Formats: sequence, C-alpha cells, structure tokens
Amino acid sequence: MKSPVPAPAHPGEPIRAKKVYARFGPGTDSAAHTLRMAALVTAVWVTLATPTLALGIRHSCYAVPMRDGQPLPTDVYLPRLPQGCYPAILLRTPNGRESITKLQARMVCSRGFALVVQDMRGSRPGLGEEMLFVRDQADGHDTIQWIAAQPWCNGAVATWGPSAMGFAQNLLAPGAPSALRAQHVVMAFSNMYGQAAYQGGALRKEMVEAWLADRYRGAEMLALVRQHRTYDDFWAILNPETQAESANAPAVFWGGWHDAFVEGTIRSFQTIHHQGGPGARGRCRLILGPWSHHDLRMLVDPRNAECFPRAADPLRFFRFWLQGEPNGVPCDAAVHYYVIGACELGLGSGWRTADNWPPPATPAPFYLHPDGSLQPHVPDQTASRSYQYDPRQPVPTLGGRNYALAAGPMDQRPVESRPDVLVFTTHELEAPLEVVGMVEARLFVSSDAPDTDFTVKLTDVFPDGRSMLVADGILRASLREGFERERPLAPGQVYPIRVEVGSLAYVFGRGHRVRVAVSSSNWPRFEANPNTGQPDRNDLPPRVATNTLHLGSQHASCVILPVSGPGE
Repeated sequence: MKSPVPAPAHPGEPIRAKKVYARFGPGTDSAAHTLRMAALVTAVWVTLATPTLALGIRHSCYAVPMRDGQPLPTDVYLPRLPQGCYPAILLRTPNGRESITKLQARMVCSRGFALVVQDMRGSRPGLGEEMLFVRDQADGHDTIQWIAAQPWCNGAVATWGPSAMGFAQNLLAPGAPSALRAQHVVMAFSNMYGQAAYQGGALRKEMVEAWLADRYRGAEMLALVRQHRTYDDFWAILNPETQAESANAPAVFWGGWHDAFVEGTIRSFQTIHHQGGPGARGRCRLILGPWSHHDLRMLVDPRNAECFPRAADPLRFFRFWLQGEPNGVPCDAAVHYYVIGACELGLGSGWRTADNWPPPATPAPFYLHPDGSLQPHVPDQTASRSYQYDPRQPVPTLGGRNYALAAGPMDQRPVESRPDVLVFTTHELEAPLEVVGMVEARLFVSSDAPDTDFTVKLTDVFPDGRSMLVADGILRASLREGFERERPLAPGQVYPIRVEVGSLAYVFGRGHRVRVAVSSSNWPRFEANPNTGQPDRNDLPPRVATNTLHLGSQHASCVILPVSGPGE
C-alpha cells in the first residue's frame, strides 16, 4: 500500500508545505488552512446561534500602541444599529486580520457584540523584531485594556480563536485585566514545548516544519526550535500552564480526538478549571469530539457526532458572561466528550457528560508477552525481543493526530509487518471494552546506542483484520527522567520508561482485538532519532541501533488502559 507521506520521503528532508497541504484542498500555505479552520468553526457559530442577520456593520482600522510603543494594526467591527456600547470579542491572529471576512464580522455583530481583530507581533514585517508569541501575554493585556477603554465598549471583553489564535488566548489568560470576562479556545496547545514542538522529547517534524514553512521569519523560528531541544527558559515563557492560578476568566476548551493539540486542550481545562483564579475555577467547560485539526466533518460515527452539545456554543457562553443572559450556562456539565464507536455499537448517541476529566475509570494493565499476545497477567518467565532500528529507513506515518499530514484512524497493517515493529494482540473480546482517559505504556527497554526513541501505537483490530489506529505516543530515551536534561543510555542497561500513548474515549467492540505496536520511529510525524546522542551534529552519520523490549516477571512491560462503562 502506498504511504500517505508526501514524496520525496527521505528522513533528512524538511516537510514542504506545498506538498503536505495539498491533501486538504485548495491553497498551499499554513495560513490558508488555519483560515479554513476558522471558517469551519465560524460555521458552527452560525449553526448553534440564532439565525438573525444584522442590517449592517461599521468598520474602523486602528494602530493600537503596546506598552513598548509598538503599534499593532487592529480592525474594529460594530453593529450599525443600534448604536451604543457593546461587549467585545477579540481575535488575535498571526494569519493577517484580513482573513476575517465582513460576513463573519456581520454574524458576530448581529448578536450584539463588537468584533476586534488584531495582527500579532512578529507576524509580518513592521510588527516588531520579536518572534511570534514571545510578547503575546503583554500585548494581549494591553489590547484588552485598550478595548475596554473605548467609548463603543461596555467594558466587557471575550477572546475567541482556533489553533495559533487559541494559543494566543492561552498566553494572555494569566494575569489578564479584569475586563476579560470569558474565552473560547479551539484546538490549541497550552505548553508549546510538550504539546506542539517536542512531544515526548521528539521533534514533531511534520507539524513544526509545515507550520513555519510560509511564515514570516519562519526559518529563524525553526532554527530556534531545533536549538532548544530540551525544556528550558526559552520554552518556559511559552507555557501558561505554570501560571494557571492567575487566570481568572471562565473558558470553553474545544478539542478533537484526532486533533494535533488535543492534549493541550485537555491540560488547559484541567489546570484552569481546578487551579485558576476565583473567576475561572470550576467555571470552565471541555468539549471533545471526533474531529481533526483542519476538518470539523466527522471522521467517525457521522450519524450523531454533528449534534454539538449546547455547551460548545461560543456565543451562548459569551452572552451569559458578558451580557448576563439567563441561558443556562451555569447548569451545563463541565465536560462533554464523544465516545468513538459507541454509536455504532448501540451504546448511546456517542456524546457523554462528566463533572471532570478524566471521568472515573479503572486502570487495567495489559502485559506484553514474548509470544506476541497481550494479556491481563504478567508473563511467567523473563524474556526479551529485539529489533534493528535504522533511522535512514524509518517506519512511515499512517494517520494519527497530525497537523499537515492526513489525520485520523488509518489501517496500520502495512507497517506492522516490518521487522522493526513488535506487535502484541489480545484475544477476541467477549464484550465491548470502553476506554476513557490517558493510555500509557510502561516499558522496560535497552539499546546499544547512547540515545534512541521508543514509539507505542494502540490499534483496534476489526474482525476483517484491519488494524485501525486509535492513539500513538513517543519518548526520546535520553529524556526518560525529564525533559530538562538529556541523560545518555548505557549500552545494554535496562531502563523503565513511561510513554504517554494519548487521551481518548473509545469503545473496542465485541469480537475485536486490542493491539499494541512498539517501534522506534514514526516518520515524518516525528523526526527520526539518528541514535548518535548528538542530533545537532550533522557531521555524525546516523547509526543503526539494536533496541530491546524486556518482558516477564522482573521487567513486566505493559500498557495501561483506563477502563470505563461496559468494560469496567
């Protein structure tokens, strides 16, 4: 079967936006796809909100000064009638404020809001010397204060936006002026290092290179990302999770199970809902549906997934917090999540509610056995299985939580037969198995290389033999004890490692089998580890590593599934 990875497929070659983005329809640059994402979510606004149309809008342009004197171009859209003071919705974008059309502005203004759209610092020439996002917290605060002081604003401001615009919201949330009353963050990360740039310590090659390919100063930003491959002060200022206690506005966090940033969506909710200031704590909402980053069409279970929960409606949320409309927002469940497979198996509509994330579940370990089975008991004897990982011939990516490559569940059989992929499978399930929460793998590994990666995939094996991807994760072995410092491997020494395979809500059907595949590459979703321990040394050729997975009573490698519902 032909791999979805765009040609040419050489591990050392960067991902070109024109090649990967061709899969998503017209347009070739990253900005175009973020705009299509915005258009899709805006379409959801129209679907969820009232159908009233505004008679017209007033449009003005401003150069809003930041505290250091740097002006940022800002468009303001106001309802033509009635004239007066309005609550405002702010969108801060790296894609050009012209990406927001007057039709979209008309839709927002028709609901009684002002719409403010601002170009972010560093997004184009003349907008400061700093890189994107570095000064976003201060710029966001200054912009909110400016909006609240305008004669057309009633002093109440909300923020909205997907992807990079969502991360801009996350950055400005801590310490924001009191005028910020609510946020609606769509498919965005909250920790740039761990959720966008380096998942498990491995560079998210397809995402990082594609997003930066057509950006202003994109090459400089890519060089900075590569220069800072461990979590340091550079990344700390781009991690608002550490400042959650000073975020004081309630927020809706909207994510998709096939989205590249779903873990960021979940972490944003968890930190602010539980650790935020008094205005935010206990007042946030989490929406998790079966969507990918660029596509709100349903990748699975299309019969019911389009029925968005009322809690997902951004304008309803804003009307409560900015206009005081008694519309039931405080009565909404904190979490609305879609269980993939539930509808097909007759286990309800697919949508569930919970008071928290993750919902209650029982951790169920499934142990990897030397014979390739996956069983709930530890193997009787100690054993191991080894494979040769060659970074010049990495395992090609087939689906997953990708940004630029084709995303979602795909059949993994074309790569499971490779000699560098170890496969472990359960017996056929006698009853549905519902898994809700974070899946993790606890492995015991060794290598003859000073550094290497370990990947873990969780798949659903259908009765017809298809092995459909459910979630996957990776860990750079040298960062097994933390992402702040690399610790080389000693040849042959056995190390325990923990791999976050991913958060999910999924039902494995009766007669299906659960499968775990362990390897050391998933390219170009992740950059191939050269196994040298010095990935920034271009003069060192990549080397083949002999990697070993240890099994048995002393080294009981396993995957832990949070079992809920029918399988609990």
